[in-house]
Amino acid sequence: MTTGASHTIAFQGRPGAYSDLACRKAYPGWMTLPCETFADAIAAVNDGRAALGMLACENSLAGRVPDIHALLPDSGLHIVGEHFQRVEHCLIGVPGARIEQAKRVHTHTVALGQIRGLVQELGLTPVVEFDTAGAAELVAQWGRPEEVAVASELAAELNGLTILRRNVEDAAHNTTRFYVTSRDPQAAPSAAAMMTTVLFGVRNVPGALYKVLGGFATNGVNMTRLESYMTGGSFAATQFLLDVEGKPDDPGLKRALAELEFFAERFRILGVYPQSPFRFEARNVAA
Repeated sequence: MTTGASHTIAFQGRPGAYSDLACRKAYPGWMTLPCETFADAIAAVNDGRAALGMLACENSLAGRVPDIHALLPDSGLHIVGEHFQRVEHCLIGVPGARIEQAKRVHTHTVALGQIRGLVQELGLTPVVEFDTAGAAELVAQWGRPEEVAVASELAAELNGLTILRRNVEDAAHNTTRFYVTSRDPQAAPSAAAMMTTVLFGVRNVPGALYKVLGGFATNGVNMTRLESYMTGGSFAATQFLLDVEGKPDDPGLKRALAELEFFAERFRILGVYPQSPFRFEARNVAA
């Protein structure tokens, strides 16, 4: 395996977390650096311990990841890529355990909300843990067949646990999207389909958001994500995170961004990066 900070990618979570899995899928052969918090993962990139950060930003079931909205704008990092990771929950236990012995299931609170069918079917007592991979570590430490965890296949492998049942999630489309971040922007192939992420604020006056966003529709720019959140503890100061298809020098997006900048109170581009192949696969399935 390649070593060194130049081939290290930081993530939030314990070894075997879905963010760890995302790092390994997106950057095979790289070292992964587990961090306790998103702020720690960002710091690891900023201080050079990692070349990249893999930061979860939204999930198809749970919605946005609030910490990223608060931390990324002031992190000093650039979004240089995106990765979509399918969440495939496994019910895991100690070697030799049988599924009928399970009594308590340990996992992250979000994961518990995604395995209601399993909990009901097996009559399990749900127990909230810090994260999925951490739950797997605890089950391995306890060594008791009645304690099971819901986590990734990677978490089972790293902790020497047995997979009792695969794909125990209620919804088959459970997917997490990640921003890949770096200290410096990265040049992308000129022919690549691109994404642009923009941060902006609007004045608290009628029609402000309509005026800011109108340019994207009139210039034929596809908007894939728009998130709003309060800043500075004020209900009158709203900030928006926007993902659109294209790059800033594309004629349509260039005009749309010019209109946005004119009407917005604050405006900053957080990243310009290649679209993930997942987007093309999803379009083909929908078609």
